[in-house]
Amino acid sequence: MEPPLSRRARGIPHFLAMDILARAGELEARGRDIVHMELGEPDAATPPHVIAAASRALGEGYTRYTPTEGYLDLREAISAHYLRSYGVTVDPERILVTLGVSPAQFLAFSLASDPGGRVVIGDPSYACYPHTARYLGLEVVRVPLSGSEGWALTAENVRPRLRGDEAALVINSPANPTGAVLTREQLADLAELPVPLLISDEIYHRLVYGERAVSILELADPDRCVVLNGVSKVYGMTGWRLGWMIVPPAWVQPLRAVHQHFFLSASAFVQRAALAALEGDQGSVEAMVSDYRRRRDHLLAGLRRLGWGVPRDPQGAFYLLADGRRWEGDSVRLAGRLLEEAGVAAAPGVDFGPGAEGHIRFSYSAALPRIEEAVRRLEEWGRRA
Repeated sequence: MEPPLSRRARGIPHFLAMDILARAGELEARGRDIVHMELGEPDAATPPHVIAAASRALGEGYTRYTPTEGYLDLREAISAHYLRSYGVTVDPERILVTLGVSPAQFLAFSLASDPGGRVVIGDPSYACYPHTARYLGLEVVRVPLSGSEGWALTAENVRPRLRGDEAALVINSPANPTGAVLTREQLADLAELPVPLLISDEIYHRLVYGERAVSILELADPDRCVVLNGVSKVYGMTGWRLGWMIVPPAWVQPLRAVHQHFFLSASAFVQRAALAALEGDQGSVEAMVSDYRRRRDHLLAGLRRLGWGVPRDPQGAFYLLADGRRWEGDSVRLAGRLLEEAGVAAAPGVDFGPGAEGHIRFSYSAALPRIEEAVRRLEEWGRRA
């Protein structure tokens, strides 16, 4: 007899980028060399002073539970970051430290609405948004975005999808998988929409190649805003699992209660490391952004020369969504062919919504020599395809 399995668990598809990673690992075990461009995994190491802080914390006994909301000095450092970077005052009591942004996203959706509520997202958007929402019994409303318009989520394209009973609008700028960065005016227009809650995923905020990214906290009533952020992308700390939420005052106590029961607290020594990251030397971040700009420019030029469609330059994060329909309309098949035939691992566009079908998301978080090798392999593959 098979064990029971809930309908909601059966309804969650695989994260296709992770399937590509797994297949790439199989090929590498057989001796193949694979260029990895499928995940949002910075190649930069965690800064040495952050590692040192974690090591000290372990030696000092930071191995136990912490308050569910996180250490106060870390929350104060996060608050100071928002004042310094955006000119907004955030009460540390409104901050909850989490085990990465993924649990923060789960918590935000779970508090935003009872089952049946409507959550509005862009199409394409981060692969986990719709699946988290549906797992919690929410209805996902997709807003089609256009590559020719820079994949921007705007009030103009959101408004026709609204019917007056939405629970939340999810904003991600800079965006995964497109690298789109919304302007202050575009964000301000979104803040004016008649949606009670704005969930802003700002995990890529410091990875921009033009003007700084604008936080929703600069433009909207804090009683309507939930901000998600963390240390993973900016400080090369994806495996440390440390994020945070900034929430409306009315959410503080209910959120802590839910967090206590589902997640208890973020790791004590990792919180000490995150404090060192926020308060220490930021030179590694500046160097990372400079490196990503060079990698983006090289990959963009190479893909466009080879016939991939990228109508606008991505302005943030480290992703590029390229149209490959001249070779194959099914992005899962196309990604499989690139991996098997060219040795380049990249994510199928459909992973991020039907609006990205026929596209491939390339991550340029790999080192420049590997990106150069990927372009060379794609050129050879294109001649044969």
